[in-house]
Amino acid sequence: MDMINIKINNIPLSVEKGTTILEAAEKIGVNIPTLCFLKDINEIGACRMCVAEVKGARSLVASCVYPIEREGTEIFTNTKKVQDSRRTTLELILSNHERKCLSCPRSGSCELQRMCHEFGIDDEERYAGENPEVKVDESTLHLIRNNNKCVLCRRCVAACNEQYVGVIGANNRGFDTEIGCYFNKDLNETACVSCGQCTAVCPTGALVERDQTEEVFAAIADPEKYVVVQTAPAIRATLGECFDMPIGTNVKGKMVTALKMLGFDKVFDTDFGADLTIMEEANEFIERMQNGGTLPMITSCSPGWVKFCEFYYPELLPNLSSCKSPQQMTGAMIKTYYAEKEGIDPKNIVVVSIMPCTAKKFEVKRDDQDAAGLPDVDIALTTRELAKMIKKCQIQFTKLPDSEFDPALGIATGAGAIFGATGGVMEAALRTAADTLTGKSLDEIDYKEVRGTDGIKEAVYNVAGTEVKVAVASGLSNAAKVLDKVKAGEADYHFIEIMCCPGGCVNGGGQPIQPASVRNFTDLKAERAKALYEEDINLPYRKSHDSPIIKQVYEEYLEKPGSHKAHEILHTSYVERERY
Repeated sequence: MDMINIKINNIPLSVEKGTTILEAAEKIGVNIPTLCFLKDINEIGACRMCVAEVKGARSLVASCVYPIEREGTEIFTNTKKVQDSRRTTLELILSNHERKCLSCPRSGSCELQRMCHEFGIDDEERYAGENPEVKVDESTLHLIRNNNKCVLCRRCVAACNEQYVGVIGANNRGFDTEIGCYFNKDLNETACVSCGQCTAVCPTGALVERDQTEEVFAAIADPEKYVVVQTAPAIRATLGECFDMPIGTNVKGKMVTALKMLGFDKVFDTDFGADLTIMEEANEFIERMQNGGTLPMITSCSPGWVKFCEFYYPELLPNLSSCKSPQQMTGAMIKTYYAEKEGIDPKNIVVVSIMPCTAKKFEVKRDDQDAAGLPDVDIALTTRELAKMIKKCQIQFTKLPDSEFDPALGIATGAGAIFGATGGVMEAALRTAADTLTGKSLDEIDYKEVRGTDGIKEAVYNVAGTEVKVAVASGLSNAAKVLDKVKAGEADYHFIEIMCCPGGCVNGGGQPIQPASVRNFTDLKAERAKALYEEDINLPYRKSHDSPIIKQVYEEYLEKPGSHKAHEILHTSYVERERY
């Protein structure tokens, strides 16, 4: 490692040769503002907010991409020249920016807004000029795109390319440049998979999830409606961030209390649905292995991944597990098993899900997701939308006592909890499959080879004398690499887990907004996943088939995994989609 000695703002520092100014400054507690830079994703130095002064250089440099190569380099990040440049850049950005900050969904978490506050930018417009109004794209079920608030940072473009699909990019040139779809199509006319990664990285309100909170408030207020809410495993590991709690804090108890205070009739755990998914998926995998079924079998609980497969790899649709996602399974059981047990007409039940994922908004509208003749789930909200509801009701989240999920569908296992992390579905399925095939309750249940945030993980396990080759991919570019190997006959996997979002649901497109200053230097995926693995270790049941409520629903209602009734309620189908 070639180390060099430098100075930043007169503070001596030793860094590896080639380190950027942005990285070096962070080491001594200096946050250099950026609007475009995202580490490993969008390293383009375009916004010019991060400029710094290097002694001897003829002009200011973009600190996010400027490598420090010389011994004794002296860098200044806050000189008057630097401050004036950044201020001018902000004023130029604002010259054609929609300034409806008070009503903007990103008010308070907008990086542009924060920078304007820090630099003392007021309403005086030095560079006022032509400011054409652009049509807002509200064509999709999962997000709203408003280019009037776009700053051309291209983070969304990079995130979309990182997700393989690349359906947005820079159109036109010069002053007319805008981010849009090919041939200026609306987003719903493209092969967008609804992952929402663009909304998670946008520094402003140009890309936001479609807000359905008012629909939920209306349902709660309707005396004719019985409103049930379910929360995905990843939510407990991230919701606290919306209330300035440390990243990776498990807030399950406070979250349940908040949901009860909001007025939901029942608060259930989607981990129950995750356990059901494992029961059905593990059974399906064993049947395919033993009876010559289509292999490799690929998981189906990530709706963004399923939509991606329908668009880009339709020839592999037979490989997908026919299991619904945990969200849909939980909703289906609420409107069938639970409704019958409680004597409630399913038509009066409104199922709301709290999900880390904007693709869930698309999933609830899919065909063949209606076990009771009604949509399994009525409304899917993101983590951010739940936080909005809590804040609107003036609930002081951090001061709340802990509560437990309602017991009818609220008991879950550690296997269900780890669904929110990449590799979690695979590990949970292997725990049940191994016990089923051996006829024993095995003690070795931590399949650590499939854990971690690597984009692709491979392992081989001996399960009851059978060699099982598995792969785990998160992020659609990684998924494409794995699927291309399968298509080319270069891989002989038996079981593949694919999660649409990099790192899995903990890094979903509906998760709390974190600015670039956090994203660039904190592994959000790993910190959030820790909370789920800790919960797994501490729960009394760590295998889906050990759950008392899972045993009960099969005994009372579903008969056995893979039964005809289970297929009617818990399984679905897929369609090949045209890429316009």
